[in-house]
Amino acid sequence: MLDPLKRRDFLQASAVLGLGAGLGPEARAITPRTPEMAVNPNAVRLRPEIEPVVRWIEETPRDRILEVAITKLKGGLSYNELMAGLFLAGIRNIKPRPVGFKFHAVMVIHSAHLLGQAAAVDERLVPMLWALDTFKASQATDVKEGDWTLGPVDEARLPKAWNAKAEFEMAMDAWDADAADTAIVAFSRHHGAAEVMETFWKYAIRDQRNIGHKAIYTAQCWRTLQAIGWQNAEPVLRSLAFALLDRQGAKGTDVVGPYVENAAFAKDIPQEWIAGTGNDSSASLLDALRSAAPGAIGGELVKSLKAASGPEPLWDGILKAANELLLRKPGIVALHAVTSINALHYIFGAAADETTRKTALLQAASWCTMFRDAIGDAAKLRIDALEPADVPKAPDEALADIFATIGKSRDEAARKTLAFLGSGGTDEAVFAAARRMIFLKGRDSHDFKFGAAAWEESLLASTPQTRSILTAAMMGNLPASTTADSPLMIRARVASKSVLG
Repeated sequence: MLDPLKRRDFLQASAVLGLGAGLGPEARAITPRTPEMAVNPNAVRLRPEIEPVVRWIEETPRDRILEVAITKLKGGLSYNELMAGLFLAGIRNIKPRPVGFKFHAVMVIHSAHLLGQAAAVDERLVPMLWALDTFKASQATDVKEGDWTLGPVDEARLPKAWNAKAEFEMAMDAWDADAADTAIVAFSRHHGAAEVMETFWKYAIRDQRNIGHKAIYTAQCWRTLQAIGWQNAEPVLRSLAFALLDRQGAKGTDVVGPYVENAAFAKDIPQEWIAGTGNDSSASLLDALRSAAPGAIGGELVKSLKAASGPEPLWDGILKAANELLLRKPGIVALHAVTSINALHYIFGAAADETTRKTALLQAASWCTMFRDAIGDAAKLRIDALEPADVPKAPDEALADIFATIGKSRDEAARKTLAFLGSGGTDEAVFAAARRMIFLKGRDSHDFKFGAAAWEESLLASTPQTRSILTAAMMGNLPASTTADSPLMIRARVASKSVLG
């Protein structure tokens, strides 16, 4: 838990934040909207109970958004309403093409939510308040780039309810965004959430274009809707379909990555693949992932599954390989090896269709080799050969040493983390410290996306040894304790504390 701010510090930070009377009963009125923030008259209309929340988020200037949010929360706005309003404001106002860049303001919301829910009570609002500011920045960027808005659907063109699923699949197969837009509306209105998302899963995993963001966005859509309610799904799914059909100027229906090859490999996986014998094949797969071609690595997984290894050790091997890339060459490309494979792993767990699940596993291995090729020359570090490095015996001192070391050497910090875990330290203690670093110093959506994804994968590891490796590898992208505190995060922390009174 962060140390409480002294009253003087709180008041000084409040002045910087501009909370002023917003912290007391004489809350100021919302600043009138400026023309560039007015809702487009041709924008899709949302449910009447959430439309007012979305509008004040859209229309409040960035320099007052935290103040207004605090006023609303003190006036009875629920956390769930704030999260729903923020997500839908992003859906309506930010173009999901390319799936990345400014659109991270939408994709990061569930990650911020996860990190907040794991935090102490007085910090749980911090990530969501940070995400509010991030949305305002992306909204301004979108205005400069043409002011895209999700418009109303053409009701006259909706297919019949009983044809909607088939027409949606035909549109997605043909990369026809207009047909997909009307079909998904009818599909989502007349069919259940599980059936609709089952159809989306197979399209989320087919195309690695834009370094895996299509899979990430699909997983984040479903996870966010689970938190805010399926009643909000229609505009979200329209945005998602539009995003998945982005070809970035390419012609035809070709996908990026060996999807066709892996779909063929999936047919060769035996029906008993899901059981396995507990045999740990992660080491051999990790070694294969260091050199195999993207279109061939699926064959190695098929061999392992035919030998009854089961999928869990294979996920361990893939995630070790992804995190090895991050330690070899920290940066935006290797980071997405972790976050996109986390999305594929989530889809693997969420999907019901066996072919989709098999293909998600095979795609994860192939994408990992594609990320390997994309980072090019890098240190020849082997994650399974990392030796623990000395750390102080006291747990607090050890963690302080680890996070200070990040600023000097990320792989050395990983080695110190292994030593900490090997001497009785816990993964939970490492993550608590990691979350604090993100809350203090986070400046980018990737800090939140990575933190949530990396911690989730550590928890899902099938062996203690893999879990320790994945926990240590988080040092490849976490902020160092020597990094300057983020001014925005300071403001968000102050604002969060003010809600609690």
